[in-house]
Amino acid sequence: MDVSFTNSREDVSAAKRVETDWDSLSLGQRIRSLEVDGYVVIPDLLTADQLALIRDELKQLPTTGTDYSAHQRGFSNVQWSDSPTAIDVIALPVMIEFLETLFGDELICTSCAYAVSQSGHPGIAIHTDAQPYGSKIFGLGASSPCLVRVLYYLDDLTPEHSPFKVIPGSHLSLHADANPYHRFLSHEDEEMVTCRAGSAVIINQKVFHANYPNYSDSDRHMLAIAYRPAWAGPIGEVTDYEADKVNALPEHVRPFFRSLNTQKIDYDLPNRPDNMARHAPGISRRRYGEG
Repeated sequence: MDVSFTNSREDVSAAKRVETDWDSLSLGQRIRSLEVDGYVVIPDLLTADQLALIRDELKQLPTTGTDYSAHQRGFSNVQWSDSPTAIDVIALPVMIEFLETLFGDELICTSCAYAVSQSGHPGIAIHTDAQPYGSKIFGLGASSPCLVRVLYYLDDLTPEHSPFKVIPGSHLSLHADANPYHRFLSHEDEEMVTCRAGSAVIINQKVFHANYPNYSDSDRHMLAIAYRPAWAGPIGEVTDYEADKVNALPEHVRPFFRSLNTQKIDYDLPNRPDNMARHAPGISRRRYGEG
């Protein structure tokens, strides 16, 4: 297993920085960025008070290190832990409104995880979160054809503080290099995204992304929540949420934890079904505010 650092300090200093004014983007421009570039940043979604409470809650959780570094640590299924403020973020109104507009469908939360990139973290390999046939790492849960992951950063992302890394537009490639099972240590077109604590980076599951090493003296904390539209189920049956755990969630969070096997598709679709529509704004460029 390759456990080397993905980028040297010199690489980090010379990295291409994204300079987009994320605060100024309209709703349509945010959707376009996510669909075309593969990611978008929505700044300052969590207040200082929320951040303090979430940090305190999540720091109580027992994290485990990854197989490639003890300095990259995580805790899965935050929704079942005693972390009320963090769990509340799953139903954050401004994010839910954006995602419901993006998908035009009911939302299903497929995961909620806490990740810590400690000082000395060597950087995550460039990868996708899309596993169309399932995988040893993610099982069939990652086979959903349509999913986004919302990365809430609980600390400021600076160049030395394990910032987000992305290859914009990589999810659009039809080349074999874009096989979603590929991983890369680094890439000549990778870009660095920094943002303030409380901001969220939303990624298309198919975009190639990672993070840079943590060369700072402090840990970098993140809450990652994945959502998919109700129609986009996995290719096979997955282990579902336990009903008693779902029922114990706050009432406003519970709707996002309907069955993970929900799949609204029609296998018996004919060539020309009755009552076909002539209007579908969700596949028009006008969704970006164009035309």
